[in-house]
Amino acid sequence: MKRYLFIVAALMAFFITLFFIVEALGVPLLSDPTPWMRHGGVLAASLGVGLLIADVVLPVPSSLVMVAHGALFGVVVGTLLSLLGSVGAASFGFAIGRRGGKVLERLVTPAERTRADNLLTRWGTLAIIVTRPVPLLAETVAIMAGASRMSWTNVVVASLVGSLPPALLYALTGAAVANFQSTALMFTVVLAVAGLFWLTGRLLESFLLAKNGALHESHPRHVSLRLRRRM
Repeated sequence: MKRYLFIVAALMAFFITLFFIVEALGVPLLSDPTPWMRHGGVLAASLGVGLLIADVVLPVPSSLVMVAHGALFGVVVGTLLSLLGSVGAASFGFAIGRRGGKVLERLVTPAERTRADNLLTRWGTLAIIVTRPVPLLAETVAIMAGASRMSWTNVVVASLVGSLPPALLYALTGAAVANFQSTALMFTVVLAVAGLFWLTGRLLESFLLAKNGALHESHPRHVSLRLRRRM
């Protein structure tokens, strides 16, 4: 798994480097896209959704875009636009990972690939749900999931579930008061929701493992083996 961890670290390093490059170049659209969206309408909606999808490969301030959606289009439409962009971003990242699967096979051993596939099959859906509101991790997890055996249906459903809380919270922020203080507060709430998802998944996983262990121990074959050992 060391090579997989190296690839994950390399992806995150790439995104961080790209962020600093864009900041150094001072690209206005990627630093603060709200001036291009302030007039609303179809153009602003399309630009907002497009920026959220491009967030997979470009350092887009997604929170500002989602807040702008809420401020310009209201809670319901703003949430739907942010949801569309976020799910589109997850699907785009997944597609990149799917296309890069053959390259990944050359970089890792078959045993590492099998182990990572099993891990992503087991945890991939929950990982996508939990990391959707988290910068860098969201893109990295989506790309790595695409390189696994996870299905398109799973990634779309998981991204929908994981993207809804931040999309709704940021839309509420934009519809109420679109300022830095409220945005920072809402981002904290979003992280708390993501943490709650993760904790729920861990508790559920522990429960299922305990249940499966009990069933495993109660299997007739294991009962017979225990009786033989006692004799």
